[in-house]
Amino acid sequence: MNRRVNISKAHSETFKALGKLSKAATEAAAAADISPLLCELLKIRASQINGCAYCLRLHTKDAVTLGETQDRLAVLPAWRESEYFTAVERAALALTEAITQVSDHQVPDEVYVPVSQVLSEEQISAVSWLAITINAYNRVAITSHYTVKP
Repeated sequence: MNRRVNISKAHSETFKALGKLSKAATEAAAAADISPLLCELLKIRASQINGCAYCLRLHTKDAVTLGETQDRLAVLPAWRESEYFTAVERAALALTEAITQVSDHQVPDEVYVPVSQVLSEEQISAVSWLAITINAYNRVAITSHYTVKP
């Protein structure tokens, strides 16, 4: 069996620093009037794109605890095709997706310009930091091959 190094344990201080960054990003989101529920949706969407089962399970549970519905969670991967999401949620989802897929297209003006018409500079920054931190967590979990059992 191919044993993976759990990088969050092997360099625990580095992982703790990521936790502090994540906490600061969450605080910035709150200060920018990004709801805790939207924060969870953004984390779920990035984790779906990255295929991170560990983070998907964690943040889906958190979203449900905050009152998210099964209908919205079910259509989240196809949010553009639904009418479930507000303009702010749609802008934040678009920006999160662009940041998550930065190696494919960078963050193109076709995404950024419409986002900047809906979100304030503070909200754009907060959503960006949320996306950056969840992407880092996804990479830790996937690299370390965190197991997800029923």
